[in-house]
Amino acid sequence: MNVQATLKGVRLSAQKGRLVADQVRGLRVARALDLLTFSPKKGAKIIKKVLESAIANAEHNQGLDVDELMVSTIYVEKGPVLKRFTARAKGRGNRIVKPTCHIYVTVADEE
Repeated sequence: MNVQATLKGVRLSAQKGRLVADQVRGLRVARALDLLTFSPKKGAKIIKKVLESAIANAEHNQGLDVDELMVSTIYVEKGPVLKRFTARAKGRGNRIVKPTCHIYVTVADEE
């Protein structure tokens, strides 16, 4: 059975989130949590929270065994971009781009 968790509008670029997501795709849940716990990347902490949410959904809503779960699909999509301006010399302005992303995690029991 597949169980999903979603996090939208995260202040993280999709490219940096995909680097972390590619590391945990297809792993058992316990191994994926260990990898995310000790990864130094910002995206690892965020993706770990989404994965823990998917595990909780599977355990409480569907009654699945946590030890048998694995990360079946995980993907990171680009979200809306926050655009800001900062002052520069001679009355000019530079654009500051603050990207966001959406994270989707699906866990499934090994069948």
